[in-house]
Amino acid sequence: MKIVILDGYSTNPGDLSWEELEKLGDVTVYDRTKPDETVARAADATIVLTNKVVLGREEIEQLPRLQYIGVLATGYNVVDIKAAHEHGIVVTNVPAYSTESVAQMVFAHLLTVTNRTEHYAVQNRQGRWSDNPDFCYWDTPLQELAGKTMGIVGLGNIGSRVAQIAQAFGMKVKVLTSKHADVLPLGIQKAGLTELLSTSDVVTLHCPLTDETHHLIHADTLRIMKPTAILINTGRGPLVNDTDIAEALRTNRLAAYCADVLTEEPPKADHPLLNQSNAFITPHIAWATREARIRLLQTAIANVSAFVNGSPQNAVK
Repeated sequence: MKIVILDGYSTNPGDLSWEELEKLGDVTVYDRTKPDETVARAADATIVLTNKVVLGREEIEQLPRLQYIGVLATGYNVVDIKAAHEHGIVVTNVPAYSTESVAQMVFAHLLTVTNRTEHYAVQNRQGRWSDNPDFCYWDTPLQELAGKTMGIVGLGNIGSRVAQIAQAFGMKVKVLTSKHADVLPLGIQKAGLTELLSTSDVVTLHCPLTDETHHLIHADTLRIMKPTAILINTGRGPLVNDTDIAEALRTNRLAAYCADVLTEEPPKADHPLLNQSNAFITPHIAWATREARIRLLQTAIANVSAFVNGSPQNAVK
């Protein structure tokens, strides 16, 4: 059985092993695959694994031997699910592997804004503290999280974990969720979008990307937010309008924007957020801790094994 991995490098740049997968078939690993290379590389494969390489209807219809697509991620928007099912192809994903890592990144970003530890570390490598006349100095506002309100959009696995951590910091938590208020954890208040945006000191996005949530945060919704608010996006880039965010930062209608995702990845060099002093952008790495990638790889291989044994798991419906 031929197994092809179209873009293995981001999941496993060499610090992990494909050995367990190789026990299940003849494995070919490509670090990266361009769109015009996809069909040729997957032509003889029964099983294809992909992270970000698109397998749309056009590609699927040119791959008659394909029986299984394993997405090396939780989101599976890179696959045309309808086309796959029409051709009898099983599609699986890897749920919940990165919950702890993404929640950790939310607070790494938040603490970057409130405490600016890297800013001070860089200055002190350059002698700033050594030359200071006082025993301490600060040239940025320093903020305490306790008592502030965090608004969480979406209360799935990651949103729920973020809520727990926020409460541990002593923050009040409001959530926009389809869950009934009666089933929410103690101390978490359900709120509508307008209330959440207008009353939160920190807003963090953890909802799926759908037609309804595309550009959920845009010029009009940004005007609802406090000008002192911090907005965090570790979900999907198109949940926000990047241009509107940049303008809000430029005009001081938003205090800071922290993002691990952008609408276009990688972004063009002139992306409006990259040169904003109060935008803190990381290169889509919240999921990429070694621990999370180990879980990802283990589950992805278990998914393939289950398919080979006739009992698919984590199948996308």
